Amino acid sequence: MIGFGSKEFKLAIYIANRPELDNYPDQATLMPLNPGEIDYIGKNTSNHWRKVFNVSAKFLFQLYSEHDQQQLEGFDTWQNYRDQALFQAERQEALLFSVPQFTDRDVIHIVAGKSYAEQLGLQDLMWLDKYFAVSSNERLIVCPYLDYRQLNNARIDTLVSLVQKLRDRSLAEEN
Repeated sequence: MIGFGSKEFKLAIYIANRPELDNYPDQATLMPLNPGEIDYIGKNTSNHWRKVFNVSAKFLFQLYSEHDQQQLEGFDTWQNYRDQALFQAERQEALLFSVPQFTDRDVIHIVAGKSYAEQLGLQDLMWLDKYFAVSSNERLIVCPYLDYRQLNNARIDTLVSLVQKLRDRSLAEEN
């Protein structure tokens, strides 16, 4: 796995690109971000990366607010969560630049962007509408790209709901 986040992630977000800065283009491992690193990347790359981190933080903050309050202990806004916790070692999420691997049945996989999903050749997708597809067998969701216009607040609501449905289905299967 290549990307940013915890090695113990339970939620993986896959995107097709990575920051064109420092050693990130050649990064070959999964590494947690350090405090201040998101700000550094945002200030030294295009506005694109600021949007990716902001939309990721908004989505995760809403998901945890509705379904896993413990993950937000000490964070009162999505901005605080972004700046102090997003994709860091002690978290449960990762932003991955590598191809999805569906071997861990406890992980929910989110591919950001329909074009990227097509490029990956993902199978067994059921398109719910023009923005979202799911594969329950792989615990996979395809969603719009991590940009305000594509993954807007209403679509973040949908993504949160889809993630929770996959989690609920997994819990039911375990029992």
